[in-house]
Amino acid sequence: MKVNIQPTLENEFVKIVPLNKNDFEVLYSIASDPLIWEQHPNKDRYKREVFETFFKGAIESGGAFLVFDKQTGEAIGSSRFYDYNAENKSVLIGYTFLARSHWGSKYNPALKKLMIQYAFQFVDSVIFHIGANNVRSQKAIERLGASKIDEIEVKYYGEESKLNFVYEIKKGDWQNS
Repeated sequence: MKVNIQPTLENEFVKIVPLNKNDFEVLYSIASDPLIWEQHPNKDRYKREVFETFFKGAIESGGAFLVFDKQTGEAIGSSRFYDYNAENKSVLIGYTFLARSHWGSKYNPALKKLMIQYAFQFVDSVIFHIGANNVRSQKAIERLGASKIDEIEVKYYGEESKLNFVYEIKKGDWQNS
């Protein structure tokens, strides 16, 4: 079975479409806010040259998305599927960021639920790498039922290795939640 890790998906709050090279400026206009990266392992992603590396990695991943507010049609951020493993029936979701105007609301949970629900059509485990100091994202993923299972050094595309916490949601737990 061929798995599409870059589909167009939507629910009542968000719509995600495959990220393409022409989306750089619209996505950078969101990412250029330093406060978005405040708790992230790479606090400099708001800088254009650093974000260019991040964006290049997103395009090359083949699983990155531009996220839209479904009500307004406004681009509000990005996320991606990556490291799909057919043998282990797992995929990672990450590199997610949203405009601050959409923090602390329904948008991040709606985005993650949309992606998790889609992933569980072809995997049994969804994994997240979250920076060790990114308490905001750790709490958000725990509210969705993820459990911390490990701590590892993660080398982001074109960046230094950083300590990340590994979280997991298993398909059976998700269906029973």
